Amino acid sequence: MSDPKSILVPTDFSTYSDAALKKAVELAEKFNSKIYLLHVIDKAIQQCAVDYCITPDVVSQLEEQGIKASNDNLRDEANKIIGAKNLDVVFDVQKGHPAEVILKEQQDKGIDLIVIASHGKSGILKNLMGSVANKVIKGSKCPVMVVKP
Repeated sequence: MSDPKSILVPTDFSTYSDAALKKAVELAEKFNSKIYLLHVIDKAIQQCAVDYCITPDVVSQLEEQGIKASNDNLRDEANKIIGAKNLDVVFDVQKGHPAEVILKEQQDKGIDLIVIASHGKSGILKNLMGSVANKVIKGSKCPVMVVKP
């Protein structure tokens, strides 16, 4: 693997993702790399439950609030870990299936390295089958570094 110039770090705001970001920061400092910090909002808001439905306008408003809150969390998380280090960091929040969005970002941005946690908020059990990390490893066109907490 050559020195990575662009590093994609997916996060779900878990302590596991924080460990991956810390590793990416170490690499970015060493190789003068740009970090792309990505959060993917996986689930759409359910419009109806039993007999009650909310209007599409309310759904849209709730989604916008969720994206704004995720952007704020992304910056807060990065500031705690990166601090005053002089690194080039790009923040992004997207909606979709996490593994698919991560792989699309890798291709669209020409990412050299993905640094991802071995498991996320769902913990170890989800890691056993079909985890986001496993799907990213299988589908990535660049090296993937899996960080265990």
